[in-house]
Amino acid sequence: MARLALIGVVAGTFSALFGVGGGIVIVPLLILAAGFATKRATGTSLAAIGLTALGGTIGYGVLGHLDVGKALLVGLPAAAGALAGATLQQRLGNRVLTLAFAALLACIAVALLVT
Repeated sequence: MARLALIGVVAGTFSALFGVGGGIVIVPLLILAAGFATKRATGTSLAAIGLTALGGTIGYGVLGHLDVGKALLVGLPAAAGALAGATLQQRLGNRVLTLAFAALLACIAVALLVT
């Protein structure tokens, strides 16, 4: 339980600090530090991200750094994409998902390093 709470603190901190989706932090930590299978890590991460996003949204809203209209323009289609992604995920094996996620993270890292 303490390990999961620590994962939550790390994910929340990075999410608010860098504006990254908590899944970029939570999913790898759940897999590597808590022994979750990829599908379980993803589902658990998404549930946790809802709470993380709420906290961050309140914080940035209080500071006046929130554009609700633009958030809806991004968020509503993203919600539809999340449903499609969850459906697709069920057709893929854990190993394929893990490798695809690792490739995504590697591409992001390279893009950030060369920018």
